[in-house]
Amino acid sequence: MKVEIWSDVMCPFCYIGKRHFEKAIEKLPFKDDIEVEWKSFQLNPDYHNTTNEDLYTYLARAKGMSVEQAKQMTDQVVGMASNVGLNLNFDTNVPANSFDALRFLHFAKSKGLQDQAEEALFNAHFMGAKDIAKHETLISIAEDLGLDKTETVQVLQGDDFAEAVRYDVYESQQLGVRGVPYFVFDRKYALSGAQPIPAFEQAIVQSFTEWQSTQPKTQLKSLNKNDDAVCDENGCEI
Repeated sequence: MKVEIWSDVMCPFCYIGKRHFEKAIEKLPFKDDIEVEWKSFQLNPDYHNTTNEDLYTYLARAKGMSVEQAKQMTDQVVGMASNVGLNLNFDTNVPANSFDALRFLHFAKSKGLQDQAEEALFNAHFMGAKDIAKHETLISIAEDLGLDKTETVQVLQGDDFAEAVRYDVYESQQLGVRGVPYFVFDRKYALSGAQPIPAFEQAIVQSFTEWQSTQPKTQLKSLNKNDDAVCDENGCEI
């Protein structure tokens, strides 16, 4: 069963939601039957950090609040993240335009490493004090993931996967997504936000149960005349 997650690397609730979702499925007996696909949703697409402003200044300006209020707001998020083992550091967080990071995620997806790249970008942005808009940051992450450096540079210097990012955004609009994280289960149910772990577990179990009931069941008709010349878990009858 497929679970699609619309997300932006700039979103702390997306990182927290990722952890809640992972903890919800880790003990489920059918966890290996869950396919996760990350989808692009760019927050503040016109933003470019040309003045090296810090996160508190960015939030204060964007939300019309004081820097102190911005710090108080992020303190609450830090507490929420710490409950699932994430040590977010907003003091060193670098606000950035995430479009190239989202393109990079699609590149990683083409190599079967999308989830690993998503985790690495979140870690770099929220705990590593990295500017995820800079190509050198993305290239370093690519090398850590085992991706080819030359190919990564070519992707980032060109326009590769830009249309894939735009299509994800378009698709989110068609689904009525207004904010992230946004989890879609088998294109049937949805959860928005970093919901509590039990909420994710309930949604996954319900969605999977219904999905499983629709899968074709293969019943083979045997043409054997006898059961000779076979081996089973007890060995072979010679």
